[in-house]
Amino acid sequence: MPRPLDPLRSFKVKTGLLVVAALFFASLTFWVTARWPFRYALVLALLVSLAVTQILAHGMTSPLRAMTAAARAMATGDYSRRVRSTSRDEIGELARAFNQMAEDLEAADRYRRELIGNVSHELRTPISALQALLENVVDGVEEPDPARMRVALDQTERLGRLVAELLDLSRVEGGAVQLERENFPVREFLEDVVRQSEDPRRPRRVTVDVQPPHLRADADTARLHQVVTNLVDNAFRHGPARTRVVVRARPDAGGVIIEVEDDGPGIAPGERSRVFERFTRGGSTDGGTGLGLAIARWAVDLHDGRIEVVDTAEGCCIRVSLPAA
Repeated sequence: MPRPLDPLRSFKVKTGLLVVAALFFASLTFWVTARWPFRYALVLALLVSLAVTQILAHGMTSPLRAMTAAARAMATGDYSRRVRSTSRDEIGELARAFNQMAEDLEAADRYRRELIGNVSHELRTPISALQALLENVVDGVEEPDPARMRVALDQTERLGRLVAELLDLSRVEGGAVQLERENFPVREFLEDVVRQSEDPRRPRRVTVDVQPPHLRADADTARLHQVVTNLVDNAFRHGPARTRVVVRARPDAGGVIIEVEDDGPGIAPGERSRVFERFTRGGSTDGGTGLGLAIARWAVDLHDGRIEVVDTAEGCCIRVSLPAA
């Protein structure tokens, strides 16, 4: 049905025009039927005014009916309904706000479903491996020697890493993390991060290169620690057994650029835009959760910075650009 009053910006003006139109057509009907008996002219005038009111009021209130139907559909889990919002008055603004809310709810519901599915998948693998190992040990099929206990410990560490990253992700989604900036020497910070990420059981070759040597930065060290740790872990996880990682830092327009480069297989150009998405592992089956780079991107975004995969002759290089505070 047509909505002739949509161009008007005020619902009160529309209501006034509705009353004026009903009176005008009722009076016009009286004038046309002046020679009719009064009761017939009155009945016809009422019918005409009711028809005019119905036509105009239907277009004014149709967004409200559409929102009611959409809200009922949302209550059953259907977030795909949208409201036609051609009106320019307060109801039109309400319809547009309703559509935006429906889109946000649909995105949140889709994310929730994907998160549940991904987390279930991530948890199932280490739990199944632990269960199979322990069943074999209990049944006497295998002996609880150090090698098998190492497998169990690796799976337990993987579970702990996943839980920790999910907790970080929940803080991200809840917006519960605030920046606490401080000025610090970059070389000492990076060397400390590398030292804390070392595992005596798995020696790593990491080189820290900071130019100039006394470079300082202004950032949240806890959040930046997450970024560098995740990038270094990611480099060793995806690189060969004897991979060598270089962590570089240099000034940039009052800010700082940090690069983590390895000599591994690298990332295909078509995958570079996706590696920072949640649960994206680029086809890897090395035990990673696919959350590390997503958390790194979140921490960089908190600093209004940028994280990206840059071209290198070989291997992979991820660059973090942090602007001046």
